Amino acid sequence: MRGGGMGARLAPMTSLPSRPVADLFSADGRLKAIPRKPARREALLAHLAETLFEADREYREPEVNEALLTVHEDFSALRRYLVIGGFLGRTKDGSAYHRQQQPCSPEGAIPAVA
Repeated sequence: MRGGGMGARLAPMTSLPSRPVADLFSADGRLKAIPRKPARREALLAHLAETLFEADREYREPEVNEALLTVHEDFSALRRYLVIGGFLGRTKDGSAYHRQQQPCSPEGAIPAVA
């Protein structure tokens, strides 16, 4: 999955989502809505982090945005939730992102982002 064009650098979401989040997606693979309930949102974010981003790779913000746009138009909200929830780490200057091994959210809850 290394090298090549932009698509070659992103881990494609080729398989159907696991049972806990499958009903959040339409038949075309797009996210119907971002869940409001923290447990459902966390399950979704874990799925997105695992399927869209490789573990040992750094991503620029436009790459993160492009990957998230493949599933939902509100990529900025998804990006914030992924960072706040500890699924994606971000450099202090915000120029690069990477997939975290485990979310660092207390008690597994992802706070609401206005």
